[in-house]
Amino acid sequence: MKTSDPKEKSLITKKDLNKVFWRSFQMEFSWHYERQMNMAYVYAMIPILRKLYQTKEEMASALKRHLEFFNTTPHIVTLILGINAAMEEENRLDKEFDEKAIDSIKTSLMGPLAGIGDSFFWGTLRLIATGVGTSLALQGNILGPILFILIFNIPHVVLRYLFTGWGYKLGTGFLKKIQSNGMMDSLTLGASIIGLVVVGAMTASMIDITIPLSIGSGEEAVTIQSILDDIMPQLLPLAAFGIVFYLLKKEVKPLSIIGGMAVVGILGAWIGIF
Repeated sequence: MKTSDPKEKSLITKKDLNKVFWRSFQMEFSWHYERQMNMAYVYAMIPILRKLYQTKEEMASALKRHLEFFNTTPHIVTLILGINAAMEEENRLDKEFDEKAIDSIKTSLMGPLAGIGDSFFWGTLRLIATGVGTSLALQGNILGPILFILIFNIPHVVLRYLFTGWGYKLGTGFLKKIQSNGMMDSLTLGASIIGLVVVGAMTASMIDITIPLSIGSGEEAVTIQSILDDIMPQLLPLAAFGIVFYLLKKEVKPLSIIGGMAVVGILGAWIGIF
């Protein structure tokens, strides 16, 4: 794989990255269950994509690439946005660049960064801000809500801004190294594997399907769910995921799948299966 001349890497400016920063604040405005933050993510990337791609076909391909499933802590999403901006720039400069690596890197980073971001922002910083704010508010002090807003948002906004530039610089320098060493294919494969592991973990933790029916009576009654768990824990969520994946591969509309799942759930609850 060829490595583009570093001197040519001036397509994306600080002004473009600032546009990404400001657009990143609406990361949860269009959150939905099918692909969660994907619409907001592609909205934040649009200034970069417009700068890099001039033809309608290239722009459509880039927009579609960033409409895949995405979800992470919104306060640090700019780190991934910055890295993706650098990768899109490299894709524009190097015709041999593997476009699949862009989505693979994004998918592999969103899970680990969400764990760090949720722990810091939701689990630590918010509690500190709440403690300070509520203690003053209970005394009737107007500084209570004001300090809550400031203590939580000032660090979050500063880090969000810094992560935009850091992500871009990290992506640019990192890509130069792995391209010169011929490691892009290995990186893409590794990122894809991590991404699949993240999706698998989400399937097991976010899909909850149980069958309360039992065999026998009294103390000797055995629930069907316990039998399935002995065979393989989370077997039903895995089966449900497999069915949905199969239907999507057959190009069944997502809304039709969601509607069918709702009908099955209602009927199952009515007759006592679920």
